[in-house]
Parts: sequence; C-alpha cells; structure tokens
Amino acid sequence: MRKFLVILDDSRECLNAMRFAAMRAAKTGGAVEILSIIPPEEFNHWIGVGDIMREEARERIEAHFEVFAKWMRDRQGVNPELVVREGEPVPEILAQIREDPEIGVLVLGAGTEKNGPGPLVSQLTRSAGSLPIPITIVPGEMSKDRLESIT
Repeated sequence: MRKFLVILDDSRECLNAMRFAAMRAAKTGGAVEILSIIPPEEFNHWIGVGDIMREEARERIEAHFEVFAKWMRDRQGVNPELVVREGEPVPEILAQIREDPEIGVLVLGAGTEKNGPGPLVSQLTRSAGSLPIPITIVPGEMSKDRLESIT
C-alpha cells in the first residue's frame, strides 16, 4: 500500500498538508504516515531533566496527532500511523523515507510568510532531484474547498 508521508510540526501550513494527505489517501486507497521529529537541542540538559522533557514532548506530539487522526478517521476513513523520531528534521525525514519502502509521496505544507515557504520545503526541494519519491507541496493558504476539488 502506498503511504503519504506528512510532517507533524507546529507550523500553520501543517494543517493543509495533513488535509491533502488524508484526502489523497482516501481517494486512492492509500495510507497516511505522520512523522514528528523531536529536535536534539530540546534535551541538552542533565540526563534526568532531558528524559522528562523527552517524555513531555512525546505526550504533546501524541495529543496533537490524535486531533488529526480523529479528523482523518471520521471524515476521510483513513487511520494514520504516527512515527516519532529524534534528531535534525531533514536527515530524519530522509531516513524515514529510506527505511519504509511503502512511502510513495512526501507531502509538505508551504508557509505563507514573506521569508519563504518554510525551512523544510526550502531544504528538501534543493535535493528533490535525488529523492527516491516525489514531493507534493501544498500551499498553506489553500482553502478546504479547493483542496477537496483537486484531490
């Protein structure tokens, strides 16, 4: 089964990427894998404090994931899978793509700020020619109706 890999983070554009991935998966018989990455700088503390912070980060991610997962299940009939990795975002995204051969498309949301589409879109599109899968970039300001009409 082909999976749409989408990145869960705190960006506004993440919402449209989630919507797009779920709608495409529902319409094509695919699945959604949601990847969240905990940056390493969050744990540069004493070992005990770092462990507590890591657990709190995972709890926040799981709560955030459940919001999207409920919507995907209720509205699109798609039951997403959550993967949490620790490290720098781009290398972890690439590692996840290499490790899961069912991932067929990476879905990213493009930011609407004047300083560009966002760090993930900027970094990953530079190496798009050598990626083993296509990238779909979803505009952050695209309406739900427009998303539905193109999926």
